Amino acid sequence: MNEKSTLLVTVTGHDRPGISARLLSTLSVFPVTVVDLEQVVLAGRLVLGAVLEVDERVAPGVSPTRVFEEVRGALDKTAIDLDMEVGYGEGNGRVNAVGPGRLHVTVLADPLRPGALGALTSCVARAGANIDRIERLSSYPVTSVEMEISGGNADQLRAELAMEASTQGVDVAVQSSGLHRRGKHLIVMDVDSTLIQGEVIELLAAHAGCADEVARVTEEAMRGELDFEESLRRRVALLKGLDASAIQRVCEEIQLTPGARTLIRTLRRLGYACGIVSGGFTQITDVLVERLGLDYAAANTLEIVDGKLTGELVGPVVDRKGKATTLERFAEEAGVPLEQTVAVGDGANDLDMLQVAGLGVAFNAKPVVRQQADTSVNVPYLDTIAFILGITREEIEAADLHGQTEPFSIV
Repeated sequence: MNEKSTLLVTVTGHDRPGISARLLSTLSVFPVTVVDLEQVVLAGRLVLGAVLEVDERVAPGVSPTRVFEEVRGALDKTAIDLDMEVGYGEGNGRVNAVGPGRLHVTVLADPLRPGALGALTSCVARAGANIDRIERLSSYPVTSVEMEISGGNADQLRAELAMEASTQGVDVAVQSSGLHRRGKHLIVMDVDSTLIQGEVIELLAAHAGCADEVARVTEEAMRGELDFEESLRRRVALLKGLDASAIQRVCEEIQLTPGARTLIRTLRRLGYACGIVSGGFTQITDVLVERLGLDYAAANTLEIVDGKLTGELVGPVVDRKGKATTLERFAEEAGVPLEQTVAVGDGANDLDMLQVAGLGVAFNAKPVVRQQADTSVNVPYLDTIAFILGITREEIEAADLHGQTEPFSIV
C-alpha cells in the first residue's frame, strides 16, 4: 500500500476524566482513521499523541490538506474549551506497528540516575535506532523503565547496551517485540541462592556436624577439580546417618529470597506456569511446591532408610544438562514454546538451562553466568524479574490485594 499523508496531533494538559473521549469524539465527524495512538499521564499531566490518516474509502479523492485543515480548526476549538494545548506535525505512518527489528529494552537500577539513562539512550542513537516510547514500570523496590525501540542494528544495540549497563552499574534486558511477549509463558527457577537464600546441603551439613568437610568439597568443585555429580555425591555421602527429622528443621530455617512469593503469585495470576528445578533435594522442593503453589518441580532425592539418610541418592542426578532437559520437558507438558520460556539461575550449573530458554536471567550470579545469560539482575529482589517481563508495579500490587508480606520461612 502506498504511504498516505498523515497528521500528528499532540495534546497536553491537566488530566481529568473524559478528556480522551471528548477529543476522539471531535475527530469522529471527519473522514480520518487513527493509525497510531499513545497516551501517558505523568504527575497528573496528560500527553496524548495520535497519527491520523485520511480514509479514502469514505472520502475518495478528497484532498488530505483540506481535511487536516478542518481537523485542526475543530481540535483548536475543543482544546480551548478543555483548557488544553494542541500541536501538529507530520505523522510517520504506523510508527508503533510491531515488526522485525523492534525491541523492548528494560532498564533496572536503584537509583536510576539521569546520566546512566542518558548513556543508554546514546547507545540507541549510535546503533541507528529510534526510541518510540518510554514507560515507567516501577519505582519500588527498584526503578525500572521500558523503552520501545525500532530500527537500527539489533546485534550492535544489544552489545553496546550490555557494555554500557556494566559501566553504569544498571541492569538491562533486551527482548524482541511480538505477540509472544504477552502469550502464555513458563518460568523455571533454580532453587538454592535463587528462589531461596543459601544452600540446603550446607544447612543439612551443619546439622550433621560436617559443614567444614562439605565446604571443602564445594570449593574443589568451584575450582573445576570435580564435576557437579561427583561433587554432589561426595557431599551427600558426608550426610550418612543424619536423622531424617533434620530435613524438617532445615525447612524451618530456609528463607525465601525477598520478592519470591510476590513474583510467583503475580505470574500465576497473569497466566504463567511456574516451576523449579534444583540440584538440591525433592524433600525440600516438595515443600516449596505445596507452599508456593508451583506447577512443576524436579530435583534429586535423598535416600532415607529407617528414618536416617544413607548418604546416597535415589535415581539419576539432576545436573547442568539435566536442568536444561527438565525445562524442555516442563515446556512440553505446559504446551509452551521454548521461545516463551524464562529460566532464572545463579550458577554454572544453570547455564544450559539459561541458554535453552527463550529468556535466560542470571540472578545475582557469578561473572561467568552473567556473561552468558541473556540478561542479569543484580539486586536482591526476585520480583524485579517481573519488570523484565514487562509487568508493572501496579499489576504486581493488584496480585497482592489479599494480604501477605513475605513469609520468614517456607513452612
